[in-house]
Amino acid sequence: MTEHPTPLHTLYGRWLEDLWNGDPSVAAEIVSPDFVGHWPDHEVHGPDGLAAAVRETHAMFDGVSFTLAVGPLVDGDMVAGRWIGSGKSRQGTARFIGNDILRARDGLFTEYWVATVVLP
Repeated sequence: MTEHPTPLHTLYGRWLEDLWNGDPSVAAEIVSPDFVGHWPDHEVHGPDGLAAAVRETHAMFDGVSFTLAVGPLVDGDMVAGRWIGSGKSRQGTARFIGNDILRARDGLFTEYWVATVVLP
């Protein structure tokens, strides 16, 4: 694993900051047309599917935000990161933590695996 920032470190920064904390349309700039995202209960395909998943997440919470906790760790074409999310819902403040694993090709993410846990 590398200790110096690489293009994949920068790409993951865009993933978290520009996409998940920003504008879902950024998906078209950072994932491949054949992108597949693997959530525990479903999959999303392509930039449009990812953008829809981001919009759905943002619709569930007011002021949702994600903060990098660990990483990103880069090894070859793989990137991993751990984040903490928070937002407000009808039930009050929600906090959750998750792990991302992504595969990249030609400067774009092509595959994604996520695990998320809601914190008490």
